[in-house]
Amino acid sequence: MTPAPAYIQDLGAYVAASPSSFHAASEGGRRLAAAGFRELAEQDAWEGGAGRYFVIRDGALIAWTVPTGAGPTTGFHILGAHTDSPSFKLKPRPTTGKYGWLQAGVEVYGGPLLNSWLDRELALAGRLTLRDGSEHLVATGPLLRFPQLAIHLDRAVNDGLSLDKQRHMNPVWGLGDPADADLLGLLAGSAGIDPREVGGFDVVVADTQEPRVFGAQGEFLASGRLDNLSSVHAGLTAMIAAASQEQSDGPIAVLAAFDHEEVGSGSRSGAAGPFLEDLLLRISLGLGAGTEERLRALASSFCVSADAGHAVHPNYAERHDPANLPVLNRGPLLKINANQRYTTDAPGAAYWAELCRGSGVPYQEFVSNNVMPCGSTIGPLTATRLGIRTVDVGTPLLSMHSARELCGVDDPGHLATAVAAFFRDGS
Repeated sequence: MTPAPAYIQDLGAYVAASPSSFHAASEGGRRLAAAGFRELAEQDAWEGGAGRYFVIRDGALIAWTVPTGAGPTTGFHILGAHTDSPSFKLKPRPTTGKYGWLQAGVEVYGGPLLNSWLDRELALAGRLTLRDGSEHLVATGPLLRFPQLAIHLDRAVNDGLSLDKQRHMNPVWGLGDPADADLLGLLAGSAGIDPREVGGFDVVVADTQEPRVFGAQGEFLASGRLDNLSSVHAGLTAMIAAASQEQSDGPIAVLAAFDHEEVGSGSRSGAAGPFLEDLLLRISLGLGAGTEERLRALASSFCVSADAGHAVHPNYAERHDPANLPVLNRGPLLKINANQRYTTDAPGAAYWAELCRGSGVPYQEFVSNNVMPCGSTIGPLTATRLGIRTVDVGTPLLSMHSARELCGVDDPGHLATAVAAFFRDGS
């Protein structure tokens, strides 16, 4: 088997370090700081001018580089992605159980493939907020499991598995009487925190199996959370690479990794909120821009919305458009939809094609089968809020929204290469 490319090994390391959106933002910040980026606090005054910066808001991260020659009308090249993935979130009273079992009360987050979470060793991960307002990241080792009913007790299970989100999706984590147990206390204890000091928590379930390369020639990567940490990692890699090549001119490169895309993006850290818009305004003000100059800067800006897409499934080819059948390891997807669920238009498609050609990156087009509903991304939200021309792209996957997704080992690196060129491109 061919050894895994270094890029894929690093993607696997990033995913493993990011069991929740809060961990993904924190690990992204750690990598940026190590590359010379300066973390800013939103409540502080910011100095304008050239430099490398980032801000973390909850489970979201925005990073940017301002070239030395930037002025009030300098445009932005924005890579938009999201840090969250479909999962399950702990309810306010998470310690439940019956018949001698300890179970966790969880709520479905987004649209996970429920059956893919069965019979896996799972962790809890997220943030605990203490009564003094301080926040602490926490992640357990293998702790929970959604046990499947044995075939002896459901002989028709292979004719169609039906899972009730309330009755069947309650993971077990121990044995005993729930009245004598405390799942939140166990979680706090794992982080060295007094459970009595916990005032609130945002904690999700995460698969504990490590990312793994496999296939006859090592051509596949299996991992959780490729939707959409594959895009966040590509943006981080490209941002750090572009910043290492000092430029006096060109656009202001921006990586915007939002939270809550899987549940509609409607939050203070989601793409439907004001996070990116406010940050771009502060950057422009720091460069001396007034209203006129700011609008000119936005008019010369461009956004690439990067989110995972669908490769053709060999067992369900009829679910895809017959003339557009993306294959793994043939490049990232350019996503197109007539109803603007994806924002790609003709000028955007032409720009992406030229960008990929110039950086030696193959790409493929994706459009949905007419009878299949089309998902959406942060692209339409960004285009609507800011009026910036936007294209939708992404890494092709199989098993999207599974606890363990599948991509080709070449495609994530191709996406990062194209994004690095995008960050440097001043056209």
